[in-house]
Amino acid sequence: MLSQDQIARAAARLDEAERTRTQIDLLSLEHPAMTIDDAYAIQRAWIEQKVRAGRTIKGHKIGLTSKAMQQALGIDVPDSGVLLDDMFFPDAGEVPAGRFIQTRIEAELAFVLARDLSGASVTMLDVLAATAYVVPALEILDTRILRVDPTTKATRKIVDTIADNAANAGIVLGGRPMRPEAIDMRWVGAIVARNAAVEETGLAAGVLNHPAMGIVWLVRRLAERGGGLEAGDVVLSGSFIRPIEARKGDTFHADYGPLGTVSCHFA
Repeated sequence: MLSQDQIARAAARLDEAERTRTQIDLLSLEHPAMTIDDAYAIQRAWIEQKVRAGRTIKGHKIGLTSKAMQQALGIDVPDSGVLLDDMFFPDAGEVPAGRFIQTRIEAELAFVLARDLSGASVTMLDVLAATAYVVPALEILDTRILRVDPTTKATRKIVDTIADNAANAGIVLGGRPMRPEAIDMRWVGAIVARNAAVEETGLAAGVLNHPAMGIVWLVRRLAERGGGLEAGDVVLSGSFIRPIEARKGDTFHADYGPLGTVSCHFA
């Protein structure tokens, strides 16, 4: 286990990396014995630092929910991060590209909760009953930690990603809000284009066979520390496309069919 000083230092370095847009070295190289619990402790310390600076927690994100992404990192479980108020950007609006380092886009469904949700025995039906509506979303990813160490060529590990707030940097909500019982979420699809050229397509069933199962996983993980989700929380349930690189000048448009569209432009 990392010491409290080591956790605090790592959180401070991540915060400086974000502010200066300068990536830091792999934490997994600096601390080879670092555990997933250590990584979440760093994430919590960083989020607490942001809250002290005036930010407000608005929800959570779930990542690494698809088999393809899990296999790429050599893991078999998802990860999660925290959504803050300054991460939300308007549908069809501009996103300041200069705020980020190595930006990517993913398409997913966001759950907006009507009531609190907690407990180690929560089920998919509990999640659906607690959901006010689901809505199309684009997640903006960034990495404050190097993807590849230039000297050793070591790549990021799951502990690096978790500490880095699960690579979350922003969110765009759009489309048509839908009650969960009004759609078969497994068959929700997205056609994602960058600058009018289709880059990725996918079905929401790629997220643990049903997007609500990502929320189940998150609630059970939060329950281990006595926490849970709150009414009004926005929860990104996990991407069902591969991440797409986003550059200054790029416009992204995701067509969710009956659920409408969501888009943004990196200015």
